[in-house]
Amino acid sequence: MLDDYQRVARQYGPFETLGAEVVVLHEHVGDQDELAGALRGAAVVVAMRERTAFPAELFGKLPDLRLLVTTGMANAAIDLAAAAAHGVAVCGTQASGSAKSSNTAELTWALILAVRRHVVAEDRALRDGRWQTTVGTDLAGSTLGVLGLGRLGTQVARIGQAFDMRVVAWSRNLTAERAAAAGVASVSKEELFAISDVVTIHLRLSDRTAGLVGPAELAAMKPTSVLVNTSRGPIVDQGALVAALTARTIAGAGLDVYDEEPLPMGHPLRGAPNTVLLPHLGYVTEAGLRSMYEQAVEDIAAWRDGRPVRLLT
Repeated sequence: MLDDYQRVARQYGPFETLGAEVVVLHEHVGDQDELAGALRGAAVVVAMRERTAFPAELFGKLPDLRLLVTTGMANAAIDLAAAAAHGVAVCGTQASGSAKSSNTAELTWALILAVRRHVVAEDRALRDGRWQTTVGTDLAGSTLGVLGLGRLGTQVARIGQAFDMRVVAWSRNLTAERAAAAGVASVSKEELFAISDVVTIHLRLSDRTAGLVGPAELAAMKPTSVLVNTSRGPIVDQGALVAALTARTIAGAGLDVYDEEPLPMGHPLRGAPNTVLLPHLGYVTEAGLRSMYEQAVEDIAAWRDGRPVRLLT
């Protein structure tokens, strides 16, 4: 099992029922040769989301691998064609029960509130003996721009409405009827960036969305507006975002995702002003992890019995 940063995989998943030797890696292994060495001899690997990449060349270094389980039903970091070519079945896990909750939507609002009310800066100031060093920004009466009005985007929009915000949305396939059903105004991408006080991203990463938020979109934002991303890092041009934050052409950003994870030491985002940075915690809740690890065990048992479930290959 890979990337069990919190050391909870055995707690949330009944891996002991498999009757197999289980090895858990708690630290991220980014080097492909080092990873191949760590996984050598393993017939089954459980990957946590997209934390670890499985390109074609890695499958060639793992001749014993027969099953790769990924938490979630989509993983852009796995070359599925290469897996199939090497005879490796890939299975996923689905949200179920309480794991269908709004864990990522909730974290999105934690970031929005933290940035708009300077929560982190004020916490640090208070601990240093200073009192009331910033002025916050009201949400009521402001405009929330939602990029992607799917399940998560709709949850975020509904909370925005509870804050008495005007909510607008855009995605390539969003219709005015779908937006109206959610009580949201459908606008063009250009208008969304120009009028929103908070822009929040809820799109899948794909060839069409990579780099979608670039220099032009950031330049269109108001200097008082903020960007929040709990989706995938590469949707935002990080170099352009650092430049906009440094030049203060936007007021701030709340980020849970990055081009490279874990975010390297010395990365320019670590020093960018008025940012709240989290280590990809959107799905990291007790209910979410329990569902993922329990279904990972189900995937392994079903594959071992010759009746694989939730196949992605």
